[in-house]
Amino acid sequence: MSEDKLNLLKSRLTNFKIEYTDINGTPALYINKEDILEVCKILKEDESLKFNSCVDAVSVDRFEKKNRFEMIYNLVSIDNNERLFIKIKLDSKNPEMESLIPVWKSANWYEREAYDLMGINFLNHPDLRRMYMPENYEYHPLRKDFPLMGIPDSIPLPNK
Repeated sequence: MSEDKLNLLKSRLTNFKIEYTDINGTPALYINKEDILEVCKILKEDESLKFNSCVDAVSVDRFEKKNRFEMIYNLVSIDNNERLFIKIKLDSKNPEMESLIPVWKSANWYEREAYDLMGINFLNHPDLRRMYMPENYEYHPLRKDFPLMGIPDSIPLPNK
């Protein structure tokens, strides 16, 4: 992203507490989870930014006492040929944030996956249910404290 475009981005988001970083030449913004919907609406709707596509989202387990989890959304402005990462740090005991589906409908699948495998709760998600694991499964297999060999007898396996 050019320096002019980055300055424009910063000028549009002056009302929010945002930490700007760089990931291999791509700007990344750490956004407070309380501001996430407002900031994302600006990123999408501002005529000079137009980050109109959420192409990916991943959850990360940092395995730290404070802000253990992180959601990272990969946004693209097709019109401007620009990429941007937005990052949200989430609490260790109660990892939850607002769903970004009202802004980008494509966030649906990614948020459901993060809910199922990492245990991150997305508030106001229209269909937050498990995708890969059984609905009554109480564990989240992508967390770093999940045993590598799984939990014996935690899920019924088919007969051989």
